[in-house]
Parts: sequence; C-alpha cells; structure tokens
Amino acid sequence: MAAGGSSAVTIASSWFTLCTAAVIPLYTLMIFAPDWHVTEKIMSSSLPSILLGFVYLYLLYKSWTPNTLLYMFSSKYWLPELAGITQMFASTLTVASAWIHLLAVDLFAARHVYLDGLKQKLETRHSLVLCLMFGPLGIAAHSLTKTIAQIFRRSRRSHNASRAVQDIPSPP
Repeated sequence: MAAGGSSAVTIASSWFTLCTAAVIPLYTLMIFAPDWHVTEKIMSSSLPSILLGFVYLYLLYKSWTPNTLLYMFSSKYWLPELAGITQMFASTLTVASAWIHLLAVDLFAARHVYLDGLKQKLETRHSLVLCLMFGPLGIAAHSLTKTIAQIFRRSRRSHNASRAVQDIPSPP
C-alpha cells in the first residue's frame, strides 16, 4: 500500500483525532470518578486497548511500503537505527499509527494503575495524569506511591500494635 497522498493524510488525521478523543472520557472517569461502578466496569475490560490495537494495525497496514522493513532493520546486524526509523516516520500514516500505538500502551498502563489502585486502596489520580501523556512516568509514580503507602501502613500497624500492648492492664 502506498503511504502517501491526500487520502492517506485524511485517513491518518481522522483516526488520530478520533482515537485521541476516545481515550479522554476513559481517563476522565478514572481520574474524576474512580469509585463509580461504571468506571470500574469499563476499565475492567481490555476492550478499549484492543480496539486501539485494531486501529493501530489498520494504520500500520495502510502505511506499509516495500521499504518499511529496510527502514526498520537498516543496520548490518538487522537492528533498528535512528536514521531508518526517521525515514519511516516521514509518512503521516506512520506517525498516526505510532500515536495510536502510544495511546493504546499508555491506556493499558493507566488501566493497570487504576485497577491496582482500587485493589490496594491507593490514590492514583496523579499517576493516571502522568500515564495519559508520559506512560512510563505514570507507572513509576504509581510504584513510588505504592511503596510509600506500604511503608506508611507498616509503620501505622506497628505503632497501633505497640499502643495496644501498652493499653493491656497489668495483673493485680
């Protein structure tokens, strides 16, 4: 398939806009209504990420050219090189497919953070905001939050246990 032309730009632009707009309500639910049963039901499903995956596959197919593999594996060791990847990203369809790929992966990460936050009873809003634009940073923020919460909870349990021992009356 040829990756150029005005119809390719229209296809890329339409899917780019549609998919970007489609994830916003999901993040909005996770951030502003995390305990709502509808949010939990929607985010318990892998369907949103799977649908984005299908759009990614479609755009990847539309952007494929006879040179795609050469661009991807341009080194003598068949490893990607920046120069080849840069040439590949000259296509609007390729850029759109990469964006959809990022949306899908970031949403998958956000879904994990959200569901783990529910399970562990942790605040996740800050991590979800980071997942929206900087997926790996959202995961890192969630891991840090989880570690701090575990330390705090352990300390609290230890403190409560020592207070309980102090409250036991001495035998007469």
